[in-house]
Amino acid sequence: MKILMLDSSTYGEDVNVDKFYGLGEVKSYQTSTRQETLERTAEFNPDVVIINKIVADKEFIDCAPALKMIAETATGYNNIDINYAKEKNIRVANVAGYSTDSVVQHTFALGLYLIEKMNYYDNYVKSGEYAECPIFSHFSNVFHELSGKTWGIVGLGTIGKGVAKIASDFGCKVIYYSASGKTQDVPYEREAFDEFLKKSDIISIHAPLNDKTNNLFNKEAFDKMKTSAVLLNLGRGPIVNDADLTEALEQGKIAAAGLDVLGKEPIEKDNPLLRIKDSTKLVITPHVAWGTVEARTRLMDEVYENIAAFTKGEARNAVV
Repeated sequence: MKILMLDSSTYGEDVNVDKFYGLGEVKSYQTSTRQETLERTAEFNPDVVIINKIVADKEFIDCAPALKMIAETATGYNNIDINYAKEKNIRVANVAGYSTDSVVQHTFALGLYLIEKMNYYDNYVKSGEYAECPIFSHFSNVFHELSGKTWGIVGLGTIGKGVAKIASDFGCKVIYYSASGKTQDVPYEREAFDEFLKKSDIISIHAPLNDKTNNLFNKEAFDKMKTSAVLLNLGRGPIVNDADLTEALEQGKIAAAGLDVLGKEPIEKDNPLLRIKDSTKLVITPHVAWGTVEARTRLMDEVYENIAAFTKGEARNAVV
């Protein structure tokens, strides 16, 4: 069996993938442009391709007559033409649940960094100002406890529920907004969007991107939020309008934002968010919330098991 890895850098060179070589002949590339993708696939003619962001459309699939399986190294698979894969009798398998703990952890890392004004106080000490302080402490930049605050969640799936549990443990009242309109059997109140925006002190986004969530957080939404609110996006970038968020932060419509996802990734050089240099107002990480080494190792372990099961005629995590 021939296995082709086309974008191994998306799951990291620090993750050991040696066991894949026990499944057959493996060829691996860290990154592949579109042209390289088509050329490498046609030349190697693999039985299995392992991809993350590579677009597996009709043109790609037709490059490999021997192709029998597409192993997605992610939960989402909108980069794959599922209908054409099904037509060609090609198995598509994904991985779910591998990054829950990682994303939940990153949510609170971003949130607490902003809420506790960590950047300000770290700079205060390292600038030498603290050494000149006449007393042992300094309170010029007020910060608050989470206890008693309202934590609003958009997207109450596995990750959202993980965040809700920890927020509750901190003493927050948890509420949620359901873009689908469904009420879940959970000990948290579902709110209409306008009420959700008005009530939330912290909002964290963990929702998928669809017609109902695209551009959900725009100028109109920011106008309805508390001026003290903190927004955290760990779902999908286009859920938040980057330009409108920039304006909201610059004009003080909301207090701060922590982002791990953006409208376009990597960030474009002219993205207006780059105007905001104050890390007490805005922190951006480059889509790494999912990527602790433990999560990436779990991911590739699951991909391996998906392929191993396929070789035995078993359907594991099969999309088609």
